[in-house]
Amino acid sequence: MSGFEPVLLRNVGVEGVRTLKVSESRGGWAAARKALTTMTPDEIVEEVRRSGLRGRGGAGFPTGVKWSFLPKDRKHTVLCVNFDESEPGTFNNRYLAEHDPHLVLEGILIAAYATRADLAYIYLRAEYHELFHILQRALDEAYAAGWFGADILGTGYRLECHIHRGAGAYVCGEETGLIESLEGKRGWPRIKPPYPAVRGAFGRPTVVNNVETLACLPAIIERGAEWFASIGTPGSTGPKLYTVSGPVNRPGCFEAPLGLTVRELIEGDDFAGGMAGGRKVKAVIPGGLSVGILTADELDCRLDFTDVLNYGLLGLGTAGAIVIGDDADMRKVLANTARFYAHESCGQCTHCREGTGWMARIAERIAAGAGRIADLDLIVELCGRMGMMSGMSICGLPDGAAYPIRLIVEKFRGELEEAIGRQPPGYTERYIRDRIPSVYALPVLQAGAAPARERAVPA
Repeated sequence: MSGFEPVLLRNVGVEGVRTLKVSESRGGWAAARKALTTMTPDEIVEEVRRSGLRGRGGAGFPTGVKWSFLPKDRKHTVLCVNFDESEPGTFNNRYLAEHDPHLVLEGILIAAYATRADLAYIYLRAEYHELFHILQRALDEAYAAGWFGADILGTGYRLECHIHRGAGAYVCGEETGLIESLEGKRGWPRIKPPYPAVRGAFGRPTVVNNVETLACLPAIIERGAEWFASIGTPGSTGPKLYTVSGPVNRPGCFEAPLGLTVRELIEGDDFAGGMAGGRKVKAVIPGGLSVGILTADELDCRLDFTDVLNYGLLGLGTAGAIVIGDDADMRKVLANTARFYAHESCGQCTHCREGTGWMARIAERIAAGAGRIADLDLIVELCGRMGMMSGMSICGLPDGAAYPIRLIVEKFRGELEEAIGRQPPGYTERYIRDRIPSVYALPVLQAGAAPARERAVPA
């Protein structure tokens, strides 16, 4: 993009940038020094608030405001770094930390100092095996140089930082599920209140921030809130990492101001470079699976925190775009989506546990060529009952499940109905009869007879 200077990815491709020496030679850790030696924690919180920085992990909540929820009289604070990154189509954080781990660690130090945290945990996705070692080596270097531990820079401030490898559950991307897993429990989201800011990890006031969010902090401290706020669109400030996967010429991770259009991301020479093999775009999941889906006629959607709402999406999400080519069968896209959420539902909430499973069974039957037109109406009704009933679930997973499934049915209903119309006569009934036996003949117990141990299934 003309005139835009990379902020988060400026060190990508620099030899040896994973080492502390090279990182410091390129200005790394200078912002942390400035923050700890010339600013108070409250001044940093105010600077971040004025910058307009919003969480990059999916929810988009203002970071400075989130920090201000911590109790003023707290004695100990925990900073949890959400590096779970289990949202399908998303690899922003992985790419950033693989190429510049010291930028991530510097952001952690600034955030911890601003929130007066004395303990920080990096909750790392379990599947990121190589990245664990990259981060651990960088953290060991930072400890040896005095950036973590006791009396950092002679200020008397102490911060201990640990990397905790997660348990491979999608729901642990939700902050209270992350905290439960961090404490060694089953990764189930907690009922709120109390909120983590009041009672979080190990009973302490806790703040949870995404990796990319924290990586923005050194630039804000170094260049100022006004500079950061001048990038992007109103209400959506700063640079953003966008990822693209699917049948494009250059899948990967790219940096641009917030507000980049989906069309620019897919077709731009500085980004994905267009579709591969002469394909055309049929659909795009623009921000990770849970935000919903766009058709080929909606590619002018701006990827910021406001314009996405005009297209019926749940939000910006992670800006991890999955491009779907014109040769894709939307029945399979629907089934894969529904199957994922049915597998990842933790099962605490009845409407999520039962609703995601029910939708997955219907969607898989449609993909197998045994769907009915009424099934499409039933899926839309289930989405309304399951995901959009405000306050009825412990976490946002059912909302994240309902949005993409409902939008696939609504936006691609013509294709789905046409596919259902091509099915052989009577195939749906045979499929249901053969795979879903629903009537069981229960033997009648006579007085004194032994209880039946098996159900007889009618032939």
